[in-house]
Amino acid sequence: MTRYIVGDIQGCASELRQLLDKASFKPSYDELWCVGDIIARGPESLEALQLIRSLGSAARCVLGNHDLNLLAVLCGVRKANPADKLDAILALSEDEQRELIHWFCQQPLLRESHDLVMTHAGIYPWWSLTEAANYADEVSRQLREACADDNLASWLTEMYGNEPARWSDKLTGADRTRFIINAFTRMRFCHHDGRLDFSAKGGPETDHHSDLIPWFELAPITDKSLVFGHWAALEGQTGRDDVIGLDTGCVWGNEMTLLRWPDGRRYKQPARTELRSD
Repeated sequence: MTRYIVGDIQGCASELRQLLDKASFKPSYDELWCVGDIIARGPESLEALQLIRSLGSAARCVLGNHDLNLLAVLCGVRKANPADKLDAILALSEDEQRELIHWFCQQPLLRESHDLVMTHAGIYPWWSLTEAANYADEVSRQLREACADDNLASWLTEMYGNEPARWSDKLTGADRTRFIINAFTRMRFCHHDGRLDFSAKGGPETDHHSDLIPWFELAPITDKSLVFGHWAALEGQTGRDDVIGLDTGCVWGNEMTLLRWPDGRRYKQPARTELRSD
């Protein structure tokens, strides 16, 4: 069995197929780990979902911010942003949409193996890996229960917001859940005092500020490699061998990256011409 890890797909199904062909991926034998944001902004969100789901248990995903947003749209909590290009998904029958909702609700915020931890945006630097895994399980359990209890719309409504910006183990209720979700799916920069910043979305050089630090520069060295996506402006560069960024901005006209684990070979697929010309 070979494990492959792919960066943000974001509706770029054609590029993903090409990458899997390049790597001679075999779903009967290999695993594909996805860092989240399967959908949104690209032209083939439905096709990307269909491809991932067709892999069955060979696909191991975590939730990204766009995946959670799609849940909110499907549940009537938010209106779809036309820029997300979700029309084909929204045109599905009610039964098909319910199947998608159920599938997304089974996906966790964190996956790990003996040598690897994968989340969408990263690991909050003030958490140990054990704490991060416990908090991810806590929220994933809530999500599954809300889905099963037909309470998903209410749960998703409380998910949105930028506060609290700093973690405390005394947080409870929606505040606690919101911070955990934001850390795993939206985090880029942190302040020295542990506050998350959601205003800066460029790279560390373009959004430089003395009190804004990329989360991975604050993260301690652990015995596992940390793999994440979400931050296309990094172009995969973290300056650390043990923290691996895989969002290389295919949907923005750059390329999609597939990492073979654990030898680290990277397969790259340039975005199609119409994405590069946007």
